[in-house]
Amino acid sequence: MPDHASLDTLDRHLGRTIREHRQRLRLTIADVARLVDISPGMLSKIENAQATASLDTLVGIANALGVPMSTLFKGYDTPAGGARLVKAGEGMEVVRRGTAKGHTYHLLAYDQGPRKRFEPFLISMDDASEVFPTFEHAGTEFIFMLAGRLEYRHGDATYLLEPGDSLSFRGEIPHGPERLLEVPIRFLSIIVYGDSAPA
Repeated sequence: MPDHASLDTLDRHLGRTIREHRQRLRLTIADVARLVDISPGMLSKIENAQATASLDTLVGIANALGVPMSTLFKGYDTPAGGARLVKAGEGMEVVRRGTAKGHTYHLLAYDQGPRKRFEPFLISMDDASEVFPTFEHAGTEFIFMLAGRLEYRHGDATYLLEPGDSLSFRGEIPHGPERLLEVPIRFLSIIVYGDSAPA
């Protein structure tokens, strides 16, 4: 049995779409009704979601408006967006174990739900004398260098990172900045968690 609320929503969508296309073409209700061979009153009811158009009538309306019938349904029942915008400078500043001043983490997205799936950070360093701890965490980390130069350690290897360079690695292996070669340094760090994601 059809859901009448859904049918009402579809009728409103179709009516609004038909009206928008008709007005864009500068056609009157009478003009389109004559082309479709229905009464102007019926077309007015369709546009105002007071009547449900038959499939044949929708085909006729689409032809009269010069669009494929699929155009009349475009955008209907599109899932609501779940995007979250964090404006420049509004990322939440967080403190990671062992970090000192001159080394800031700004969390750029707040993953909602029972478990974290990813954490994107903008990391800034401006104190070349700072000594850094090593980090270990679940998941995979991706780093993209934006400014400055540094040596980054992962396990027993070190990597020179300069603007435009990227590095990806397993998070459970000890890692972290080894030497800051040119400050200020800025890089993106994105941690993607798997099934072992923290709550």
